[in-house]
Amino acid sequence: MESARQAWRRLEPVHGMIYFVPEAGLRWAELGLKGMAGYFASRGAAFGRASADLVIATFYNFCPDLVRQALPQAWEVVTPEQMLAARVEAAGAALRRAGLHELPGLDETLDLARRAALAACEHPQGRPLFAAHAALPWPDEPIERLWHAQTLLREFRGDGHVAMLLAEGVGGLEALVLHAASGDVPTAFLKISRAWPEEEWAAAEERLRSRGLLDGDGLSTEGAALRQHIEARTDALALPAYAALGEDGCARLAELARPFGRGVVSAGLLNLG
Repeated sequence: MESARQAWRRLEPVHGMIYFVPEAGLRWAELGLKGMAGYFASRGAAFGRASADLVIATFYNFCPDLVRQALPQAWEVVTPEQMLAARVEAAGAALRRAGLHELPGLDETLDLARRAALAACEHPQGRPLFAAHAALPWPDEPIERLWHAQTLLREFRGDGHVAMLLAEGVGGLEALVLHAASGDVPTAFLKISRAWPEEEWAAAEERLRSRGLLDGDGLSTEGAALRQHIEARTDALALPAYAALGEDGCARLAELARPFGRGVVSAGLLNLG
């Protein structure tokens, strides 16, 4: 399981950068969308003309009012097909800017990631956001195909993560508060990007304190244990994808993925600002 987690973590920046790079924002703007409208429409376009309620449910932790400011109005400006094409173009342009298309090992990394992604496609049940993306065509260029493979693996894991949060009684806002309390991501970034009103954030903190999951502004021992449990079970739910590679294949993918993930980071593709 550890090698599968390492494979996912090391290659995840190849997918995650799409939410931060200027190439994406520029393409959304060219199509007539700005800010979070571009994000919700581009990621939600796999569903077709996704409603606000569908995105609220599947993206899980965004303030509903923020989503409703973008959808369904975005579909009066662009089509889902335009957004999907622009997303692949933006991903490819950003990764090429970082030089990842020239890294040795691209073909082998893509082969392993694609095998895992295709294995995930055999288990779509209960994973709506993944299933929507799994139905999309694969891009033509190798670096874009690698991005697509990791996108599928990310959404496969993400749907499992949402299932675990639900099972443990952790709503979308509570998940954000626990994440902020862990110190892994700046609280200010989570508040701004998810747009929950301050009073609702504070109320969620109180609910978590009453459950013994927060100690002041940080995680309590119980809170840290719950997060660790959720992460471990999320990893287990992601194993149907990586089991296709076997232990050796996962270890090899984790080894190959390291320069790709580091390349994204060193090129500044994950800069929050």
